[in-house]
Amino acid sequence: MLPDTLGVIGLGEVGGSVAWRATRQGVGRVLGFCFSRRDGVAAVKTGAISELATDVRRVVTESELVVVATGPRRTIDLLERLAGLTMRGAYITDTSPIKGPIIKRASELGLSSWFAGSHPLAGSPAAGFESASADRLEAQVVYVTPVSGGELAAREVADFWERGVGAHPVMIEAEVHDRVIASTSHLPRAVASALAAALSRMGPKGPTYGAAALATTQMAGGAVELWADVLTMNAEHVLEALAGMEDEIRTLRDALEQGDHARVRTWLDEARSWRRGVQS
Repeated sequence: MLPDTLGVIGLGEVGGSVAWRATRQGVGRVLGFCFSRRDGVAAVKTGAISELATDVRRVVTESELVVVATGPRRTIDLLERLAGLTMRGAYITDTSPIKGPIIKRASELGLSSWFAGSHPLAGSPAAGFESASADRLEAQVVYVTPVSGGELAAREVADFWERGVGAHPVMIEAEVHDRVIASTSHLPRAVASALAAALSRMGPKGPTYGAAALATTQMAGGAVELWADVLTMNAEHVLEALAGMEDEIRTLRDALEQGDHARVRTWLDEARSWRRGVQS
């Protein structure tokens, strides 16, 4: 689906990138709404959007497809506020990195014919429109999660990601998505923040940290409110992922306490082999 009018609510890195790319792909009108005046003004100045709306309801009523690029709690709040307007004909999707609670609420609101969840795998620790670009999502995977009975809406949303953004949509159930992403995205961010917290308390004071510390803790610089919501709303799966991480830390601790060089080497080699396999 390549709409004549696209609505984008939230013009940070992801929402701004969606708007910018859709404009370049030939969407005639991109109507934006932003909770940050700075991001909204920047989106207008760069030409990423055609017009900045002051009323979020107008974005829904005047668009054929609406992308809600906000955090999960705000997304749910917007669905509750806009459900009646959405059911008048506009398809709607979101970009939150957690899907289960959003899909559940959309179903409760009777939006199965109009809503499908989305999760573009192209975020970064940065935030705001200054991190957006027209090619940010090009050739990137976007998970699309249907509401039960909402296969048509999911196909329309997937088609938009492919034709309007140049991404690769992949259909997946919300529960499966949240379990997988807990290990591949939510856990790494939690570990990065744990390392940053540990270094802040026990690390050396004053010196410049080396590349390993800086690279590993980079994701700790993400949006605090967003990731507090994501971790707590996906707590069941994140806890499972943390348990697996704790098992690996325990394996290393045991080997070090026993002075078992061979076991430490095997542990490191297995990790290196996995990483090389991912890179190839």
